Amino acid sequence: MSKNPHSLVGTQAKYNRGVLGLAPHPCRPLATAMPNSASKIMFLAVWLFSTTPAVAGENPASEARDNTATASTVPVREPGKALLKTAGIRELSGKYLTLYTDLPASSGADRLVDAFDQAYSQWCSYFGLPEARTPPWRATACLMRDKKRFAAAGLVPADLPAFDHAYFRGNRVWIYEQKDGYYQRHLLLHEGTHAFMNATLGSCGPPWFMEGIAELLATHALDEDKVALNRFPGDADDVPGWGRVRLVHDALKQGRRLKIDDVLTYDARAHEQVEPYGWCWAAAAFLDGHPRYQEHFRKLAVHPDAKDFNERLRREFATDWPQLAEEWQLFVEHLEYGYDLTREAIDFRPGKLLAATGTKVKVAADRGWQSTGLTLEAGKGYRLRATGRFQVASDPQPWPSGPAGVTIRYWEGKPLGMMLAAVHPEPFDPSSQSSLLKPIAIGEDATIEPAITGTLYLRINDSPAELNDNAGSVEVRISAE
Repeated sequence: MSKNPHSLVGTQAKYNRGVLGLAPHPCRPLATAMPNSASKIMFLAVWLFSTTPAVAGENPASEARDNTATASTVPVREPGKALLKTAGIRELSGKYLTLYTDLPASSGADRLVDAFDQAYSQWCSYFGLPEARTPPWRATACLMRDKKRFAAAGLVPADLPAFDHAYFRGNRVWIYEQKDGYYQRHLLLHEGTHAFMNATLGSCGPPWFMEGIAELLATHALDEDKVALNRFPGDADDVPGWGRVRLVHDALKQGRRLKIDDVLTYDARAHEQVEPYGWCWAAAAFLDGHPRYQEHFRKLAVHPDAKDFNERLRREFATDWPQLAEEWQLFVEHLEYGYDLTREAIDFRPGKLLAATGTKVKVAADRGWQSTGLTLEAGKGYRLRATGRFQVASDPQPWPSGPAGVTIRYWEGKPLGMMLAAVHPEPFDPSSQSSLLKPIAIGEDATIEPAITGTLYLRINDSPAELNDNAGSVEVRISAE
């Protein structure tokens, strides 16, 4: 992302355009017709499968219904070519998907089959499964402009609930035409992830994981005809209609700061609302993208059928849980397109008491919070003096800065590049707010008197999405007053 000050207004405008098309719910059926306000749209989470068992954490409301009435007791028949032609429906066939659509070839729908086929190999790779299966797995999807055509052709079962955007049952997917080609493809990949996991892994996992992993893998990049799943969006324009970042932003503005535990404990009815999709994507993206947590997360991801999935996750991360919970706080608070989880990853290195003669440390300009390895004591005064030149941007040309920062651009109310400090308690209480969210402005020279005893952490002031074009370091001398 450019740090050119003249591009800032345009960047914000692009962000706004990217979220205006936010689809309120990718795969749950509508409960009732309600006012247009997205905040009032509620969805009945009913998961019905014709050929596979219900996923773990199924909506209690659906469990209360008569399965003989809601299940697809009569298989959906594959219509003949004559019937398809009469209905104005085209049949497109790939290696792993048969797509029926009433959209013209000019709509780009034809390329969805190839995108799905590419996704299949990536799903197999992510979950560590062989591509060859006996019998071969195959999905059927209906991409619909006029649902009545598909009903007349026998492609929509009579018991299929009403839905707003997309729905899956077993190995079948139904999608309404979307105004954004990206989001249309995203919906197919999202529902395809559900169908693939349910068929190959026996379950989609608890609610947060079911929706989080589908959002994670369906969020993709398209380079010419090459589809790459599991991509953290760098810009809102890359993912028109998606809007998951905005969902988290809106929740924060309204005072809802969910801890990671809050997301894990979403129940089966949570996704009747829109907001949980943002939080579940964020949780999956955080755990899968963080260099310290990815291996553990993927180890768990291949066993979504485990009844104690969440308990296994907590055990897997037991040693790292306080640090994980704290880094989640930072991730959520500063979430934006292009967030660099690798550069923001923190090495939580506890400190030792400062020597009487003081000491010097180096702070990298292209990293987030960095431990100095020094313990500062509550109530005592410490002087921090920072020196050096470093780069805080490269577009349209290198931006040099010193520890005082550059006032042509601000981040979080402070000059870009300004030296910041925080005193981190040891150990950290996951139920408390991280002190790293309340940085102290140091600049070139400052004296601080910590209210608590803890390890001194330092960083330069910059967006977590814009560390990759920074270079150099700052030398900071720390001495007791």
